[in-house]
Amino acid sequence: MRFAHPWFFLLLLFIIPLYLRGHTSGGRFRFSSLEIIKKIRTNSNFHPRQILLLLRILVLVFFVLAMARPQQGKKFTEISSEGVDVMLVLDTSGSMHALDFEREGKRVNRLAIIKEVVAKFIDKRTNDRMGLVVFGDDAFTQCPLTLDHGILLELLSKVEIGMAGESTAIGSAMGVGINRMKDLKAKSKVMILLTDGRNNAGQLPPDKAAEVAKTFDIKIYTIGVGTHGKAPFLTDTIFGQRYVYQDVDIDEDTLRTVATETNGKYYRATHTEELEQIYDEIDRLEKTEITSKTYTEYNELFGYFVLLGIFALLAEILLGQTILRKIP
Repeated sequence: MRFAHPWFFLLLLFIIPLYLRGHTSGGRFRFSSLEIIKKIRTNSNFHPRQILLLLRILVLVFFVLAMARPQQGKKFTEISSEGVDVMLVLDTSGSMHALDFEREGKRVNRLAIIKEVVAKFIDKRTNDRMGLVVFGDDAFTQCPLTLDHGILLELLSKVEIGMAGESTAIGSAMGVGINRMKDLKAKSKVMILLTDGRNNAGQLPPDKAAEVAKTFDIKIYTIGVGTHGKAPFLTDTIFGQRYVYQDVDIDEDTLRTVATETNGKYYRATHTEELEQIYDEIDRLEKTEITSKTYTEYNELFGYFVLLGIFALLAEILLGQTILRKIP
């Protein structure tokens, strides 16, 4: 609550003291002797007619409050943004079983860590439309572009290794993402493609897909995940589960070409912290411009204080003319 004209409170500094002074100066009584007055005993200094004085002071206070125009406001904020449309393209091929990433000191497969990092990235982009494409032998849209990030996170949690096949159709995944984004009118259209292999499935080569993406002003950031050298896989043998090390086969040249062709950037992540830093950097590079306008709508409350003042005045008049009436 606020007061539109608070300077009216200054009146209270003058009116009330003057009013009290006028009522406490009193009059003079003539007596032949004060002995009778001195014999009078009283247990209290309160006189019922002081209620009338209190009511008159309340009348003054309520009317001054009304003139100060008390207001109660509600604040509204309008947020408008020139959003960035982001399509997340994730590799779910069989090589994602590699255990070259760690969580709290324990080996974890690549996809488990990727889903955690991507989920954090989604949480940061509250004003952007985001979607999800997964790929293996084939590519399909797991979640279309949406502002409902709750749905997107739920569908991300359901992503599993091998759900689209065991191979790696990078070009096809790019094609699905491009088809979802080509007709959008967003300020910026971004695709973040993450893979741990090379294109070995599908009919669309990645370099051709990059040319199409450039035509539709779609910027592609590419991320290669996996350690350098050999990566451990947990396999079943006649002696139980054993770690088998296999060469990491990431086509970095193609990923770098795709990023360069579309004015994006290529990254390589070999451990969890590095992957988090990559998504943090992309988040900074693709900032959404947000403008906010705040305004307040006020409701006038002076009428309530006017009514209180009138009630106090009527009470004073009524009591002053009845039970508290002064008899000459």
